[in-house]
Amino acid sequence: MGQAADILIRNAVVVTVNPDFEIIENGAVAIKDGRIDFVGSDGAGNPAGARQVIDACGGIVMPGLVNTHTHLPMSLFRGLADDLVLDKWLTSHIFPAEAAHIHPDTVQAATLLSCAEMLLSGTTACCDGYFYENFVAEAVAKAGIRAVLGQGVIDFPAPDCPEPEKNIDTAQAFVNQWKGKNARISPSIFCHSPYTCSVRTLQRAKQAADKAGVLFQIHVAETRNEGENTGIGQLRSVAAYLADLGVLGPNTLASHCVWLSPEDIAIFQDTGTKVSHNPESNMKLASGIAPVPAMLAAGICAGLGTDGCASNNNLDMFEIMEYAAKLHKVSAMDPIVMDAETVVRMATIQGAESLGLGHLIGSVEPGKAADLIVIDTRQPHLCPLYHPESHLVYAVRGADVSHVLVDGQLLVERGRLVDMDVTAVMAEVSRIGQKVAKTDKHHQ
Repeated sequence: MGQAADILIRNAVVVTVNPDFEIIENGAVAIKDGRIDFVGSDGAGNPAGARQVIDACGGIVMPGLVNTHTHLPMSLFRGLADDLVLDKWLTSHIFPAEAAHIHPDTVQAATLLSCAEMLLSGTTACCDGYFYENFVAEAVAKAGIRAVLGQGVIDFPAPDCPEPEKNIDTAQAFVNQWKGKNARISPSIFCHSPYTCSVRTLQRAKQAADKAGVLFQIHVAETRNEGENTGIGQLRSVAAYLADLGVLGPNTLASHCVWLSPEDIAIFQDTGTKVSHNPESNMKLASGIAPVPAMLAAGICAGLGTDGCASNNNLDMFEIMEYAAKLHKVSAMDPIVMDAETVVRMATIQGAESLGLGHLIGSVEPGKAADLIVIDTRQPHLCPLYHPESHLVYAVRGADVSHVLVDGQLLVERGRLVDMDVTAVMAEVSRIGQKVAKTDKHHQ
């Protein structure tokens, strides 16, 4: 650790999530020029050499959490239409609400709200897919969070693309505008699903993503009847259908993947397709339980995601970790399944790898970007502390996060956003929400 460190975090339990999952009991992390410069025992360097010293007070320092699947502007529809089956939820409430209320101003306001919620609860990187993604990107850049942002593609009139035949052009224009523009933003192309995108659209979108060298995103096998809705019947699975189209691969992130057979898992394994597991959303919509333990056993890279606030209804990744662990234990009737270390890896390094960012973030190692969070363990529900990884999955809450850094920039300090007036953001979204309520059938 050099004398000229910008920030020193000391007096910490450092959960590195490095390949050995090393935990440093009395540790320190030094940050220089936005990168991790030192990880080791506290006292190994000179704290006086740092511009700023953060005393973790014995708390946990770890990589920022990575939310691999969400729809940021959908915080606007949080709680709008709950306790409904997926098809009715989408077609009777969400799609009409989007058509009526999604435009640049509402997208930016709701995205800022989502970014505030994620940062305050320890998420430093996310993967989004939605409409008006240019305006999502502007809000994300303002918030300072790291993000992979996918322009939504769908084969019927969308809020930002009323002519579906231009959907790929819209996505390509977004990628061209944002690729290389902001170091924390990676553009992407997001096809909604096999049942809302034609064969031609799926293939053209995937080809465009590959040509641009960006991530391709898609919802896959979220519901039992997705194959019938897609028109492929029961003779072939959705995974096999997408594989035949050339849509799967190491640069594809498939979200949900609830209804995968052993043969489908083998397809994902062979193609190197990445997965985003969204346990809480899948539970709430009764979509089913994704065979994640089998995916992990097959060596498939799987991260965790919240999905959008309209189907979750929050963006707390600590809650997602707890659900991911417990859901699969009770499903398998095996308390050993999805152990704490596995789940922490899914929420950090595996999430980063699924987005193509594993070289940059996801672990506390020298040379990586300083995307870090500090957890205040001076809480009744976190005392005593025997195994930090266990606490992270089964006891820590998003509200326990005290400090958040992205690229070494302090975005949350002592539990408060540094550069965002969250009260004003909430007031604006609440104002928009009053208009949404007046047009939704669920509220009439």
